Amino acid sequence: MSYDIEKPDEQWRAELTPAEYTVLRRAGTEPAFTGEYTDTKTKGVYSCRACGAELFTSHEKFESHCGWPSFYDPKDTEAVELIEDRAHGMVRTEVRCSRCGSHLGHVFEGEGYATPTDQRYCINSISLRLAEDEG
Repeated sequence: MSYDIEKPDEQWRAELTPAEYTVLRRAGTEPAFTGEYTDTKTKGVYSCRACGAELFTSHEKFESHCGWPSFYDPKDTEAVELIEDRAHGMVRTEVRCSRCGSHLGHVFEGEGYATPTDQRYCINSISLRLAEDEG
């Protein structure tokens, strides 16, 4: 797939910390319950840490107790790309930033969450940057 923002691997490595690079560019996962946004209730917009694209808002964030920030919907359906992921002997749906292709996490459906979409976008904190609402 072609993305609006494409950079050589060396440039991504130079711009991201080693931990950010592992998650965003190599589809890694940060350890559960360690991310800076897992329990935050701060109001604002969550953007892709690699390219700044707006992905989720605090309005769609909810407590799932899964160890990672959870959202029931992206800010805009065009903001994320969903890809079948068959790694690790499972079939899941990977969530990527549609602007730069960075790995964000996975989305799960039908888990019985009382959300408007019955979806849980389980997103790595390290993939996000929160811009707090002013006021």
